Amino acid sequence: MPLVYPRFVVAASPAERPSPPVALLSAIKFSHTVFALPFALLAALLAARGIPELRTLAFILLAMVGARSAAMAWNRLVDRDVDAANPRTQNRELVTGVLSVFQMRVFCALSVLLFLFAASQINRLCLLLAPIALLVVLGYSHTKRFTALAHLVLGLGLAIAPVGAWVAVRGEFALLPVVLGFGVLFWVAGFDVIYSLQDESFDREQGLHSIPSALGGARALLVSRVFHVLAFACFLATWSLSGLGLVFLAGVLVAGAFLVRQHLLVSPTDLSRVDAAFFTANGWLSVILFAAGAVDLLLVGH
Repeated sequence: MPLVYPRFVVAASPAERPSPPVALLSAIKFSHTVFALPFALLAALLAARGIPELRTLAFILLAMVGARSAAMAWNRLVDRDVDAANPRTQNRELVTGVLSVFQMRVFCALSVLLFLFAASQINRLCLLLAPIALLVVLGYSHTKRFTALAHLVLGLGLAIAPVGAWVAVRGEFALLPVVLGFGVLFWVAGFDVIYSLQDESFDREQGLHSIPSALGGARALLVSRVFHVLAFACFLATWSLSGLGLVFLAGVLVAGAFLVRQHLLVSPTDLSRVDAAFFTANGWLSVILFAAGAVDLLLVGH
């Protein structure tokens, strides 16, 4: 039997409505760029063994902004009926009418064009790989309709960032960015499982797929821990392959502490600190890994 989601809009009054640019930045959670961007910058530094050519770095940043903005805009479009039915997401901009579907579609299309333009300006391999990257980052939004492994697809979408940045600088693949990418994949999948604990009952009722809805909260947290152990192992392997020194190793160990902290903050019976586990811990983790790698490479001289 097909799922039917209620379609309703709780319109904000004109006085309460933010400007469209502000509403768009809020809708796509632009501040969450901090999750993937530091890994892309770290990979670019490692590929160049220093600061990359500024032109290349600029187009890497444009590609990151374009791909992530397109992915988030598409997610909001695909999920707008689900968001309207879920009490946790009923205040999102497409549900309340702060933004129109047409505005979001235009923004998504422009973001895709920005990503493709940036890729075309970097090198031929980046341009050839761009459609595959788009397929992953846009396709994620559909995966929870048919598989509980959607968390891993989300992780793959962010894992593209360090691999793509390396290819942008070097024009070829290598083991180091792939290992770093796997670290990002398992890190993201692990914290997305934690975040989706909030929707365990809703997803199960609506026939949506996630690890919490499939396994229950306690076993889902165990899976999340396994993902984060794998992520930490990949970050350690990245340190070993990179040839960096003790500063980057210290950054990896601090990142491991942040992974542990997430699991101390959340339990199946207490989700009150999910935001602290999701936003604070993970934002700092990516920034610390980048900062430690940059200091070790640029200042210490490895």
